Amino acid sequence: MLKEYRYPLIGLIQNSLYYLVRCYSRTFRVQIENEKPWMDHLEGGGRVLLCGWHQQFFAAIYHFKTYAVYHPSLMISRSRDGDIIARIAEKSGWLAVRGSSSRSGGRALREMVERLEISGLAAHIVDGPRGPAGVIKAGALSLARSAGAVIVPFYTCSDRTLYFQSWDRFMLPKPFAKVRLRFGDLLDVTAGEDDEAFEEHRLHLQQIMLPNLVC
Repeated sequence: MLKEYRYPLIGLIQNSLYYLVRCYSRTFRVQIENEKPWMDHLEGGGRVLLCGWHQQFFAAIYHFKTYAVYHPSLMISRSRDGDIIARIAEKSGWLAVRGSSSRSGGRALREMVERLEISGLAAHIVDGPRGPAGVIKAGALSLARSAGAVIVPFYTCSDRTLYFQSWDRFMLPKPFAKVRLRFGDLLDVTAGEDDEAFEEHRLHLQQIMLPNLVC
């Protein structure tokens, strides 16, 4: 709020980008797969952490607004790009918790745990914000274990796609593309308390998610 007051033009630009993203995403023909199992778990009182690759999150933005009723949260880096993503997330009904592994990570992780314990739903970009692509960082596992949540991977793919020349080859479906948003199985990563068990869970999650990094 302070930034909007001091820099109203920035707030106006961020709002405009949000509506541009919404309008663009509405052209997608989206197919949702395997959503019911984790929704049933959430509705039954369980906690769910949705995990995806940085490359693929754009295609999920439009549908993820439907989860706003659960007051979910998402960790977003303290960067200029993060400011834009945070505005889009918050306009979509998601609480943006600002921080990353390199900046304010500990505080942000604690806030994410608190939010997930209260609302039951959060999301995490497993290799963001700067990669390397395809390598799952420890944050997702730490968050799920601390909050007693299951991890549910999600993947997006489209039949017509633009790929950016970025560290993650960011994926942007073309207008009117067929987009598939698929959720994986529920994964319990709470077993074992030592570092070896933690690393085994991290590698197992990476082995599951890595084949779905490329459409």
